[in-house]
Amino acid sequence: MKPPKAVKNLTDVFEKLPGIGPRTAARLVYYLVNAPASLSQELAKAAANLRSQIKLCSVCKNIDSTNPCEICQDASRNKSQLCVVEEAQDLAAVEASGAYYGLYHVLHGRIAPTQGLGPGDIYLAELLSRVKSGKFSEVILATNADTEGEATALYCAKLLKSARLKITRLAQGIPQGGDIEYADEITLRRALEGRVNY
Repeated sequence: MKPPKAVKNLTDVFEKLPGIGPRTAARLVYYLVNAPASLSQELAKAAANLRSQIKLCSVCKNIDSTNPCEICQDASRNKSQLCVVEEAQDLAAVEASGAYYGLYHVLHGRIAPTQGLGPGDIYLAELLSRVKSGKFSEVILATNADTEGEATALYCAKLLKSARLKITRLAQGIPQGGDIEYADEITLRRALEGRVNY
């Protein structure tokens, strides 16, 4: 038996979201069918308002309800440090750590030739322009630790080399609570290279 058209349509929409497969999409739809109507209305309103209420910061390319974003407007931030991240959710994760209080630049992607994404598809030109016109002493490359993230960090480092400032990369290694015996060779090498005084 085929599901009703309305169920199929919403399931198809949910499946387009990252990390949601057919079963999870169907589970969400059937949950909404049985939930109070107010939840469906609340979800629809929040989704509709998302695009109209979110702005892209003209300075750092973060997403916020204001332009420039709250971080760029904050006079108490350390304006000599610039942390480069792939996506706005990466910025949110760094902020949640409470360990960094400088400025950001969001690339909105990464260099991934296998997916047809090159340097021109992300905000690299804006990064270079910003670094050349700013008074930064350090740029922290906080891209993901996978092949595309490493390629993006390497490209950024080469691009920014002429700016004559300190370029750093996030330390990588064994996660808190992780066992050394299960770590791969690359993770162990990076953990040893990034070791700190104790």
